Amino acid sequence: MRPEGTRTYLGPEARAREALRSRLLHLFASWGYQPVELSALEPFDPAHPNAESAFKLVDKTGDVLMLRSEFTTALMRALAEAGALSGVARYRYAGPLWLREAPAELGRLREFTQVGAELVGVSSPAADAELLALAWEALEAAGVREAVLELGLPSFVRDLLEAARLGPEATERLRRAVDKKAVPELAELLDAYGVRGRVREAILALPDLYGGREVLAEARRYALSERAKLDLDWLEETLARLEPGIELLFDLGMARRYDYYSGLTFRAFSPAHGFPLLGGGRYDGAMVPFAAGFALGLERLIEATGAAPTAPERYLAASPEIARRLRQEGQVAILGHGGDEDALLAEARQVGARYVVFEDRVVEVEG
Repeated sequence: MRPEGTRTYLGPEARAREALRSRLLHLFASWGYQPVELSALEPFDPAHPNAESAFKLVDKTGDVLMLRSEFTTALMRALAEAGALSGVARYRYAGPLWLREAPAELGRLREFTQVGAELVGVSSPAADAELLALAWEALEAAGVREAVLELGLPSFVRDLLEAARLGPEATERLRRAVDKKAVPELAELLDAYGVRGRVREAILALPDLYGGREVLAEARRYALSERAKLDLDWLEETLARLEPGIELLFDLGMARRYDYYSGLTFRAFSPAHGFPLLGGGRYDGAMVPFAAGFALGLERLIEATGAAPTAPERYLAASPEIARRLRQEGQVAILGHGGDEDALLAEARQVGARYVVFEDRVVEVEG
């Protein structure tokens, strides 16, 4: 029996996953993102963001290890160890991740695959616009229809909550209420903590700052500090650099991990899928001075498209010479081992080839 929360992929499903992963990595490569390969094993670190839910195991030396549970931390540590954090750099990655206790939004998968990109060494609206544009092209490359990018600005939430001048515990309770959009609970907490006036009005407005670009003008009314105004200026300059056609929504009450994200965050949704298809944002100072990135969930993308992505056409070749010629032409060629034509046609059905290629003709395989 397979362990709970894991899956095995065979035949067309495995080929579709490979094709989608290759398509996304090729897209990232065309934008100048360089490949990295990271170990699946890491030293266990209690400070790791997924320390509580990671798979842990004991090495023969007695050291505690953990299976890789997310890519960003592993990549930044690898760059730091290699002394490769100077200058602007772009990286792409793909591979499996493991969580002993997967959050509900992963659909209880404990082994899943992500494909992602990180832009390191630069912090600017132009860099954020690059990642948003790349994320949108990735959704198009995956065949996601009617996708929407949802943008948040956790730094704006943080600035408003800091204006209340409360302690860490009270501020965290307010943050959770804002993120859940629990307006009655938020109002009760503000009353209990004695937060009044413009600060109360601004914090209470956060859960409703959701919608189209009109939300940005509304948010200007509640920018209580120069820093909050600068946050909105940065976001609007980022948007000005985007090409038309990217569908955007704004959720300026999004407050998850606002102690980690230093600037904008974004997620992607489609009508066919209730969970985010990708997620990312800017995290300057969290692990390195300047960095931002995003990752796509392979399983979610395939589910959201409603059908497996089209894999390359497959041919069954009647001889090694024909197979070699087809491969030189860039085709997927499988060498047939059947005897006569009927046997080769049967073999083609078995391996998923649409055509059998003989020296003098090509025969299409009927279902």
